[in-house]
Amino acid sequence: MKINPRCVHCLLSRVHYQALLLTDDIDTVNAAVTAGLDALHRTYRPGEAAARISTAVHRSAYHAMGDRDPYLEKKVLSRELAQEIMPLARSLVGEGISVEGFRRAVVAATIGNTLDFGVDGFDVNEQDFKAEFRRLFDRGLDVDDTDRLLPLLDDVVYIADNSGEVLLDTLVIEQIKGMGGRVTLVVRGAPMLNDATMEDVEIHSIGAQVDRVLTTGSNAIGVCLDEAPAELVEAFEKTSLIVSKGMANYETMSEYGYRPIAYLLRTKCQSVADDMGLDTDILVARLVV
Repeated sequence: MKINPRCVHCLLSRVHYQALLLTDDIDTVNAAVTAGLDALHRTYRPGEAAARISTAVHRSAYHAMGDRDPYLEKKVLSRELAQEIMPLARSLVGEGISVEGFRRAVVAATIGNTLDFGVDGFDVNEQDFKAEFRRLFDRGLDVDDTDRLLPLLDDVVYIADNSGEVLLDTLVIEQIKGMGGRVTLVVRGAPMLNDATMEDVEIHSIGAQVDRVLTTGSNAIGVCLDEAPAELVEAFEKTSLIVSKGMANYETMSEYGYRPIAYLLRTKCQSVADDMGLDTDILVARLVV
């Protein structure tokens, strides 16, 4: 996905938001915003990949804040919310492995993309996430290609998105494994925003549920192939299906042309929605072949 002029406001808004998550020291907040502005000035070019610019902006802001993780507390909250919702999610998906169970698991995991912070107008409803989850599950997928995914589940590379959300992804992983498929889970190589890392894999014991866990090799937004380990690139080339979770992964993976690829996300951003030819605030499971 290419950068859109409206992305500028979003990027700088998020830099300010995450600086305030870390500190109320105005000098540090100013340093983060200034660093973000400088990076934006250096990298913003029409037609440039959106994630390349956002990576530069966020890395510069993080560096100005001492490379500390401003989302630590939000990640803890995300994990707690996900753990609280899992009994309901499991009951809605149902027992056993089946075509309908797979579809329902995809719905639940895609709703998990709601576990996000700092996105204008789409911060997760911390106080009543269970009611929001049930409402969205009853509504279901607005774009539903789950039936088309079924023949492609032999050897899946599943790119996770946010902390907490990755726990709901295990519902899909269980269905794939139950159907005889292999799963390689991919998480961020280092902290960036509230993205899932190896810490989430260890906390939730997800490693035992998949065949392999790889990282993106860095804290780049989404997946940066220039910084990815060779085994991840090889996995992308040999897989029967890539599952790309969330908007940041869409922004990057849509640039590379890997096929077949399934995008699971909630369209919380007008630029992403426009690039996909969709409305905002819908649940999407789209296969691109």
